[in-house]
Formats: sequence, C-alpha cells, structure tokens
Amino acid sequence: MLDCRDPETWGPSLDAAVDAVARGAVIVLPTDTVYGVGADAFQPPAVAALLAAKGRGRQMPPPVLIPSVRTVDGLARDVPDAARTLMESCWPGALTVIVHAQPSLAWDLGETGGTVALRVPDHPSALALLSRTGPLAVTSANRTGEPAATTALEAHEQLGDAVAVYLDAGDSPLGVASTIVDATGPRLRIVRQGGVSRETLASLVGEALEGADG
Repeated sequence: MLDCRDPETWGPSLDAAVDAVARGAVIVLPTDTVYGVGADAFQPPAVAALLAAKGRGRQMPPPVLIPSVRTVDGLARDVPDAARTLMESCWPGALTVIVHAQPSLAWDLGETGGTVALRVPDHPSALALLSRTGPLAVTSANRTGEPAATTALEAHEQLGDAVAVYLDAGDSPLGVASTIVDATGPRLRIVRQGGVSRETLASLVGEALEGADG
C-alpha cells in the first residue's frame, strides 16, 4: 500500500507502480470515479491476470485509460465527430466512450468485437502514472458482483495478493462509475449512466445522442 496523495512525495510510489506494470503485474490505482485495477493494455498475460483478479471472463473486456485525448487516434479508427466533441468537452472526466479499435494493435483485451472503451481520468496521480505507462487496461477495483472500491483499503480487501502494488490517494472524489457511451453505431447511445448526466451529453451533441430528441 503506497501513498500517492502528494505530488511532492509520490515519486517512489509511482516508480513502484510503473515497474510493476512493466513486468506485467496488476496494480490498483485511484481515479476520479472509483478505484481501478489495471495492467499494461499491450501485455496479454497481464490483461488475463487482471481479469482473473477481478473474477471476470474474456467476454467482459476492460476499458482502457489513456493520458489525453491525443492518444485516441493511435488506438481508435472512424471516431464520429460527436464522439470527439464529447471527448474534448468531458475529458479528463467521468465519461467512457466505446469506439472501433485500430485493427493493427498488438493487444488482446478479450472478446471486444473490434471495439475499445476509452477514458481519460480526472485524477492527478492517475494522469501522472498514465503519462509514464501509456494506455492501461483498467476496470473497477472489486471482485465481480461486489461493490466498487472507493478506497485503496476496500480494493485490498477484495483483491488481496492478486495485486502487486496498491496506490492510495484517499477517498475517490466522485465515488460513482463513469458514464459509458457507445459511439460505434449510427448515433451515440448511453450504455451506462454514471458520473456525466444525459442532460450534459445531450447539451453537447444534441440529436447525435440516441433519445436526445425525445
């Protein structure tokens, strides 16, 4: 359990997490929504270990956290203009956007159907970590079917020794999961309501959002 609350002192904690990710281990990290359990998105054995820690199968692939919107085009293709509007307006923040993945990527997140769910978290230590590791496969830090962890201790109680490094930044600011929007169809569709409201999304993209026109 390593403290990462203060940018002045979190260096050694982030170093340990970066080293763990590089060797294919699983880590727990704070985000703005809830705590996440993550691994290098480009190491298939690491992603498999992440899913095993979560108690989840390949049919439920993890989202990918990225350091900035500039990372999107390296991972996704055919991103609709409305989806870009949401990314540019709501990131960093509690919005996950499902897009078509670049087919050439050397990763295996599970049964994705050629898609990937992307998010830029609004949390300083998470962004500092992502700037060093690059894209991380991250899902909520809990066993499947259990409540999402909003503290590092709650994550440890559920995941235990399956995780190599726990980064502790105190309570999660929001304490609720991100809103998920599917941008792979003819219109944007809300898959899960979370930290960004339907009203906010509709105000940004109007009728490009399914159901926004009544």
